[in-house]
Amino acid sequence: MKEDIDIPKVGDVAVAIVQEVGDDNTLVYNVYLINQRDEDLEKVLVTSKGYATVKKTGEKIKTSTLRKSLGDVETNSFQKIEPIMQDLFGLNNEYWVSFWIGNKMYDKKYIFLSETIKEEHFVSVPIINKKGVLIK
Repeated sequence: MKEDIDIPKVGDVAVAIVQEVGDDNTLVYNVYLINQRDEDLEKVLVTSKGYATVKKTGEKIKTSTLRKSLGDVETNSFQKIEPIMQDLFGLNNEYWVSFWIGNKMYDKKYIFLSETIKEEHFVSVPIINKKGVLIK
């Protein structure tokens, strides 16, 4: 039965956390979905959450799970998912993206591990053309 289920691989779709200058000339960070496919992503849904375990005490920390509908994301474009505060960079930040292409549903989990959202890991983010941390 399991071998009858077709689970398509997600390719050319990425999530990036990008450093930008806000309205008041301060640095802000925004999370973007990037579609580098030759097809539109239809009915895009994203859930996001942060979590960690404190090493010394074993205490579990987690944020609320947020759900957002982005609608359709055109080919070779990007869409902002949400802003993210620097206070959350110490947590694992997970973005689960689901979308349709034709009659097939795709989904993929993107996880920014704790303490990896740093300038030393910044790359030039495609299509957005700004610096940030990118997960494909």
